Amino acid sequence: MPENYEADKQAILEKRHALGADYWATPDRRLIKGSPFTTMDCAYMLADLGMEPTHPVLEATAQLIFSTLREDGRFKLSPDGAIYPCHTINAIRTLCYLGYADDPRLEKTWAHLLETQHAGGGWRCNKFPFGRGPETEHANPGPTLAALDAFRFTPDCNRSEALTHAVAFLLDHWNIRVPIGPCHYGIGSRFMQITYPFTGYHIFFYAYVLSFYDVAKQDARFLEALSHVRMALTDGRIVVQRQNPGLKGLAFCAKGKASAIGTARYQEILTNLAAPR
Repeated sequence: MPENYEADKQAILEKRHALGADYWATPDRRLIKGSPFTTMDCAYMLADLGMEPTHPVLEATAQLIFSTLREDGRFKLSPDGAIYPCHTINAIRTLCYLGYADDPRLEKTWAHLLETQHAGGGWRCNKFPFGRGPETEHANPGPTLAALDAFRFTPDCNRSEALTHAVAFLLDHWNIRVPIGPCHYGIGSRFMQITYPFTGYHIFFYAYVLSFYDVAKQDARFLEALSHVRMALTDGRIVVQRQNPGLKGLAFCAKGKASAIGTARYQEILTNLAAPR
């Protein structure tokens, strides 16, 4: 990992107690507060920066996340309020990056996600911040993309019809473009900008995750999305076009600069496409 990325690790670690408790949490164990330095985001970014899952901080963070696991498989990442599908999806995705994809404690969570998949493919909640227009009958593309990122760590990837259905839903959104789902995820100018790290809903993350699914690899919609990523390369490297303002100062995702980790993720896409189906 480039030496200046070690400074990024330290910068993230220095924010461990910023919300009043350890591991980027609040004293009452809110694990999704403080974006982009939530417990979930920081654990994911540190893993992406090459920190070993056995590092004491990441081990303790993983156990903190597990402490919010309910009997039914959902994760309650805030002490009050409803539990939305994106909460559980983000928790299990983070734990996958920390090396826990096959942990027996997650068996009910994997089953819960498959049992609660929306009929149209993907996942959605019953919260309607933009009202109840016909577009909200769709699933939410953002959480669906994150869920597929988690499921790629499992044997169900490329074996489950349910996941194939979710992939088809995201490929359909490439054609639909307009904001859909209760949370109004769309494909517009912001989506098309190269963004790193992989949080939110944007074209680089979209192409990366779908490249793990055989059903997408030869699909014209996926290939068109990938071509947009390819056209944005500079000397074969991923250059960040849009950065979360809160991450300003971190070198691995600096706006206008090549990202070594982002480029490695692009190379993963190419490796996935070259793999036999």
